[in-house]
Formats: sequence, C-alpha cells, structure tokens
Amino acid sequence: MQIQYFSFLKTRMAVSAASPSSHASKTHPSGRVGIILAVFFVGFLAWAYQEIKPPPPKICGSPGGPPVTAPRIKLRDGRHLAYKEHGIPRDRAKYKIVFVHGFDCCRHDVAIAATLSPDVIESLGIYIVSIDRPGYGESDPNPNQTQKSLAYDIMELADKLGLGSKFYVVGFSMGGQLVWTCLKYIPHRLAGAALIAPVSNPWWPGFPANLSNEVFYNGPPRDQWALLVSHYTPWLTYWWNTQKLFTASSAVAYEPSLFNSQDTQVMTSYLAKRKEYQAQVRQQGEFESIHRDMIVGFGKWEFDPMDLENPFQAGNEGWVDLWQGDEDGLIPLPMQRYIAQKLPWIRYHELPGAGHMFPYVGDMGDIIVKALLLKN
Repeated sequence: MQIQYFSFLKTRMAVSAASPSSHASKTHPSGRVGIILAVFFVGFLAWAYQEIKPPPPKICGSPGGPPVTAPRIKLRDGRHLAYKEHGIPRDRAKYKIVFVHGFDCCRHDVAIAATLSPDVIESLGIYIVSIDRPGYGESDPNPNQTQKSLAYDIMELADKLGLGSKFYVVGFSMGGQLVWTCLKYIPHRLAGAALIAPVSNPWWPGFPANLSNEVFYNGPPRDQWALLVSHYTPWLTYWWNTQKLFTASSAVAYEPSLFNSQDTQVMTSYLAKRKEYQAQVRQQGEFESIHRDMIVGFGKWEFDPMDLENPFQAGNEGWVDLWQGDEDGLIPLPMQRYIAQKLPWIRYHELPGAGHMFPYVGDMGDIIVKALLLKN
C-alpha cells in the first residue's frame, strides 16, 4: 500500500513539474489590465495613423487617375505642369503674363481675364498663360513643394513656352501670396508683378507682434485653429480639415460671412461658370491641393517678404502693384497697409467698398492690366 502511494505521489510530482498548476497559470489582474491597455493603445495608434494619413493622390494620366486634357510641360524633376493660354498668340504678343490662381481654383480661374476687354487685349498685344499649381487641376503634385519650388516652376514654364528673358507675373489671393516668391527667387526674369488681394502669413517676422496678434485673434476661432494646425502640426492638416468633430477652415467651407454684398453678386455668376470645371480642381486629392496650399502658405517661410528690395531699382523698367479691397473678409486689411508702408516701392491700390472678388467686377481687369503694363 505504501509502495503504491509513493508511486502515485511520484507520478503527480512529475505531472506538476511538466505543467504548472491552474493557480500558477492565472495572470495577475493588474497584468491583465496592462495587456488590455497595451493592445488598446496599439489599436488606437493604428486607427489614428489611418485617420491622419492622407490618401495617395490620383495622378492625372496614371491608371485609374483622371484623364489629361490640358497642354502640359514636363519639368526637370519629371513632374508635369498644366497650363491654359488666353489673349493673342504668344508669338506676336508684346506683353506676356503668367497668371497664378488662388486657393481651391485652377487654370480656368483667371481673375484678370474675366473682366479684360477684347479691345485692350488686341490693342496692347496681351498674351496670358494661366497654370494649374502643383496638385491642382492637371498639374502633378509636388510632395516637396516650397515657396522656392513654385517660382522655379514658373520660370521653367516661361522658358519652355518661349516667353522671353522677361515676363510679367500676376497672382490672385493665395496665388498673390506666391508672387512674393517670384520677387524673391527670380526677380531678374520679371518685367513687372501684380499682387491682387494676396494672402498674408501672420508668422512672417516682419509683422509686429501686436499686429499679428490683433489680426489673428480677430478672426473666427475655426480659422485660428486651422492656421495653428497648418503652421505647427502640418501632419495633422488633412485630418483637421476632414474630421467631423470640429468646424474646419471657413475658407474651405466658403463661409458666406466672408463675402460682402459686392462679392455675393459676383459669386452667383462665378460659381455658375465654375460648374463646367469644378470637378477638376481637387480631382487629384484634397491634400495635394487645398491642404498643401495651407501648409505651404501658413508654414514657416524660407524668407520674409518684408525684407525684399525693389527688383526694378537699378534703372530697370517695371514696378510692383498691390491691389486690395477695404471690405475684404478673407484678407486682413491692416496687414496689407503695413506691407505698403514697409515697402514703399510697391504701388498700393486700396479700393473702397470692394470685397475679395473685386477683380471680377466691372472693368477691373482692364484697370489692373493697364496699370501694370503702361507707363503712367
């Protein structure tokens, strides 16, 4: 009996050694909570990464991407830049203008051409080429886009199209902001420039802190947040402007309060015309068009526009015009006035009662172009 007992005990001990007891195999409650939290955290990170990561762009001409319908040039880095020509043929034009479109627009949105009369075009000999900025319309996105890169895109376009050693550049709104980059990086190629209601960056060092703060905090809270995200956490820009928890930028939403009565009248006919090509504007993806616009426009700039010198002071003919409506709800008036004061070589034109869309009113196209091209 004793022998059988010891034999049984030996067998139990061997089994216990081979497999831990059920008590020993149980995980401590605190350890189990830690595992659950770790799994949850990893899952959250995976979800957050997918939420903030923009989808890949749909490149025009690529499999499954939008078709290529516009004339395009191939840039040195392999990207394509789409363009549209207006006015008289460039081979017999006296004045050649490169037009840079604004935020959420494309090569079809040529503010000055909308109110530029055929008589002025023909009598002065005006040729205008408008571009799709990178990521807009049918121009390839540029994931490495900077202020400098666009200026060189414009210069390369001028060379490929044979616009000559000097040409004019005109930009509206966000496109107006980017005219500063041409004045910085390719001033030797410019015969003149016009900034029409150009966007300003409150983080440009040349602005006094009290002015930047006043303009920034007078804006809607939704825009304050959108600008802060674009400037400090650009990797969150796509998520911020597509999530549903908070209201995104009022410019992205076309908030009606941004436009005065004059703008409202213009927008009715303007938006009706845009229906013909509206789908092309963001067809390659919102991130590579409007969101990258915000990142580049309101990020940290490579230079301060208010440090620029007059590119025409060495006896060269030409000048720089800045046009601004005093009832513009998108572009802060105090900043434009400060720029005009800081850079007295810029000819500043402030239009009473004008909103953001004033280039589309009356004969403003004729007025802006004549001021730029003709000696007066």
